[in-house]
Amino acid sequence: MKVAEIRRYPIKSLLGERLDDVEIEQRGLIGDRLWAVRDVDGKIGSGKNTRRFRRMPGLLHLRGRFGERVPTVELLAGEVFAADDPAGHAAISRVLGRDVTIAREAGVQHHDEGPVSLITTAGLRQLATMIGGPVDPARFRANLVIDLPGVGFPDDSWLGQDLQVGPTVILRPQKLQTRCIMIDMAQGDLPEDGRLLKAVAERPDLTFGVWGTVVRPGRLAVGDTVTVRSRTLITARP
Repeated sequence: MKVAEIRRYPIKSLLGERLDDVEIEQRGLIGDRLWAVRDVDGKIGSGKNTRRFRRMPGLLHLRGRFGERVPTVELLAGEVFAADDPAGHAAISRVLGRDVTIAREAGVQHHDEGPVSLITTAGLRQLATMIGGPVDPARFRANLVIDLPGVGFPDDSWLGQDLQVGPTVILRPQKLQTRCIMIDMAQGDLPEDGRLLKAVAERPDLTFGVWGTVVRPGRLAVGDTVTVRSRTLITARP
């Protein structure tokens, strides 16, 4: 197995960026989902409504890019703003049709379920056979796409084991990742597609892919070998 893609989303629920390599820490990929759009009630912009999140149509047509101090936001018209720029907040509010700001993570992490999300090319091919057409991995907004031959859901068996990625990084799959309507939504150049969530609904608890924690931080890159290892052989570094 090898790392096929690395994706980071500096601002939650916006389009993100593909990377050749990245540093990963206990919280996850450096800068991933560290900022989020928030409304006047403090709810986080998303594709769904929950206790924490508020559905905000239009987010998936904006793009966030990493910055050393703060990320930037790119609007459809090409305007670019720093995430902490009040003029940018006003412009995004006009696009979304509601008053919003962009805020850095505080006491509660912005991740839906866990620090690092992973899917496999085998799983994508399995979904493709179920819906009768190709499935773009971007729809699942995973941090890592693992290249794995064949079809099926081999990552289901990763729970209870660890993954070594490259020479240093150790990830610990914790749970299958629950999916929502966002995977069907139009985003960037991808049109709306009502087939995916129906296909995922055939899986236990609407799951596809896994999320995990970081046992050993470090740097990983596209092309790194991924090896499944017993948890008993891995100890976390301080």
